Amino acid sequence: MKRAEKAEKIGQILDQLYPTTPIPLDHSDAYTLLVAVMLSAQTTDKKVNQVTPFLFEQASTPEEMANLEVAQIQNLIREIGLAPTKAKNLKKMALQLIEGGGVKPDWDYLESLAGVGHKTASVVMAQWYGIPAFPVDTHIHRLAARWGLSKARNVEMTERDLKSLWPEDTWNKRHLQIIFFGREYCPARNHDLEQCLICSWAASKKRIHEEMRG
Repeated sequence: MKRAEKAEKIGQILDQLYPTTPIPLDHSDAYTLLVAVMLSAQTTDKKVNQVTPFLFEQASTPEEMANLEVAQIQNLIREIGLAPTKAKNLKKMALQLIEGGGVKPDWDYLESLAGVGHKTASVVMAQWYGIPAFPVDTHIHRLAARWGLSKARNVEMTERDLKSLWPEDTWNKRHLQIIFFGREYCPARNHDLEQCLICSWAASKKRIHEEMRG
């Protein structure tokens, strides 16, 4: 089966399973979404949602965040992975936002902020501003390879491949659908590809054999 055919069939399955795609990170505006996405790196969304209410009580705006000491920020997010680095980035980013006029739907501007890479900027652009983007994290990168949709070695190339396979107006929901499917049906380890709703026909026999061997 050609990649384009696979992508179309996968899209149909994902649309049936996840007709709506709520953002898994709790937020109230572009700034709080940006902060939540920054915190989510190498940490579960569940853990981020447990921590951000306490953080946003103290710092729900860039101005409030900038007024906190890095040590205070770190203490508020101490349960989050990479807390020391993220605390420094949150403080610096808040100062940059104050100088730059707040969060704006501008790729270069967002990616210039401390601790904000292309993936984080993509989430904000897609999920707050509705601008077509395809944020690719390690989970989407893994599933794209498992399903034979991309042979890319990095997330940037995977993003390019996936964008070419699905219409632009589906990108903002598709990346969330893939994340949801991975969590619910297609884990990284101890997964029976032959019984999977998508892997059973999308993954190559070679891939199935390799994963069965571990």
